[in-house]
Amino acid sequence: MRAQEDLPAKYTQMSDAELCERIAAAKAALGESLCILGHHYQRDEVIQFADLTGDSLKLSQLAAEQRDARYIVFCGVHFMAESADILTGPDQVVCLPNLQAGCTMADMADEPAVATALEEVGALAGAKIVPVTYVNSTAAIKALTGRAGGACCTSSNVRNVFVWALRPVSEGGAGAGKVFAVPDQHLGRNTAVAMGYTPDDCAVYDPALPNGGLTADAVRRATFILWKGHCYVHQVFTPQQVRDVRAGRPGIFVIVHPECPREVVQLADAAGSTEQIIRAVEQAKPGSSFAIGTESNLVNRLAKRHKDRFVRVLSGFSAICRQMGTIDLPHLLWVLDNLVEGKVVNQVSVPRETTADAKVALQRMIDIKAVPGVTKTK
Repeated sequence: MRAQEDLPAKYTQMSDAELCERIAAAKAALGESLCILGHHYQRDEVIQFADLTGDSLKLSQLAAEQRDARYIVFCGVHFMAESADILTGPDQVVCLPNLQAGCTMADMADEPAVATALEEVGALAGAKIVPVTYVNSTAAIKALTGRAGGACCTSSNVRNVFVWALRPVSEGGAGAGKVFAVPDQHLGRNTAVAMGYTPDDCAVYDPALPNGGLTADAVRRATFILWKGHCYVHQVFTPQQVRDVRAGRPGIFVIVHPECPREVVQLADAAGSTEQIIRAVEQAKPGSSFAIGTESNLVNRLAKRHKDRFVRVLSGFSAICRQMGTIDLPHLLWVLDNLVEGKVVNQVSVPRETTADAKVALQRMIDIKAVPGVTKTK
């Protein structure tokens, strides 16, 4: 990932009001040649300028549909912009307003290490292994997944992707004896349990150890091999927070993201992706109460949007994705001003040799339907 160049001083010296006025003017000047995509974890002042919003799966689908826009400005993080570049046409340009917007979870796995892991585990498994790679990963790992006959997934459709991976080839599946889930161990474990498996059906692969720290017996007993990775935002949520929020507001409905640790999901009422969480709050009756364990910008936006419902962050304090937060009004305006002048900055471009294989894995993700509602955990 390239370094972000310093913004000209004029962008950092503008007031928010001036930044907003100029962003609106730049959008109007670019017209239909521009599409701004915004992830749900973005701050409100940025999301207001998004033409389309969604989680990783929805934004991947939307990016693939944008055939008329010449410029896709992705207000998200780097792996999302990579996915958009893979899924859009050769004449379209994808820009990330701030190149510092990365993902620590995606950084926990690199393509050579995952390739080694598949070889090591494959030698121990005695069964066909199919990788299922969370969209929070690099384009290179997505390409490896495509070459290995696997698929990408998001937290919205991971359960159905796991089902596809384990389904026999004769029935349209991948015919896996085992799933290798990269890079979030919590998403893999929570999904396996929701499918009726137990934590004992999962084994964690630690890339810092020979053979991932796994014995042949451990690999053979497991149906799911989980890469040792996590999202730091969702690690702030704890079982004690669930107990405390229930004590403070009896009857409150607790929903957490499946990237949360297993012990938190166990105590919650349901787990779900951002889209599933949004849908649950939207469909709830007025007067309903929710404590939600996911990124604060989304939860606070839901609270503002549904004032007839009680909505709070489970932790009681902010759970912010710092990388997502590096996308701000000055960087957005800087990118748009350059596009108005006919200059492309911060383009995210995936190498041609990577694109074809990565697109196979991403297209499987898009083709496999999401689970519409949250998964009840009780």
